[in-house]
Amino acid sequence: MSGQHPHPDNPRENSHDNPWSHPVAVAKIPAAGSHVTFAANAAQRAALAQIAGVRDILEAQASFHLTHVRGGGIQGRGHVSGLIGQDCVVTLEPLESRVEEDIDVLFAEPDTAAAATPKVDIGEDEPDPPEIIVNGAIDLGRLATDMLFLGIDPYPRKADAAFAAADEASDPEDHPFAALKALQPGAPKRSKKD
Repeated sequence: MSGQHPHPDNPRENSHDNPWSHPVAVAKIPAAGSHVTFAANAAQRAALAQIAGVRDILEAQASFHLTHVRGGGIQGRGHVSGLIGQDCVVTLEPLESRVEEDIDVLFAEPDTAAAATPKVDIGEDEPDPPEIIVNGAIDLGRLATDMLFLGIDPYPRKADAAFAAADEASDPEDHPFAALKALQPGAPKRSKKD
């Protein structure tokens, strides 16, 4: 779950590349942890839909439980959900699909990020590297956006939509290996049609 985070001092980059930004200052997260819930407003959803290349994002919300971990990192566990308006790839009719994605991510300071990556035994899947804490803050909106986009079906299809097979009578001599058959010894010679 990694990605380039915009610099917080550049509001233009934040609003354009990261319209659903939701920064949380690490210093303000209590020792007992905190629960953060947020939803995208209409302007943010319109910008997200444009970036994702979909017709609409009708809903987008996220919730996280943040806890401190050893080494100054933050563990973020949560859930992102959304309602996406797209067009069926078969019928081109509008449809809506629900996105539900769970998140479990570690945030770490840049100088401790490598050490915070969990070690695994040979043969196990390599874990994701930690997200970076930038200027003392974590951007839960950036993470929620990444997960929302990952959950969008690139080929949405209505439940009853099916591709119709073309009903064409084909010439038995008109197939990819017809030319090879003509090269066999004793095969009748075909005249070229103009």
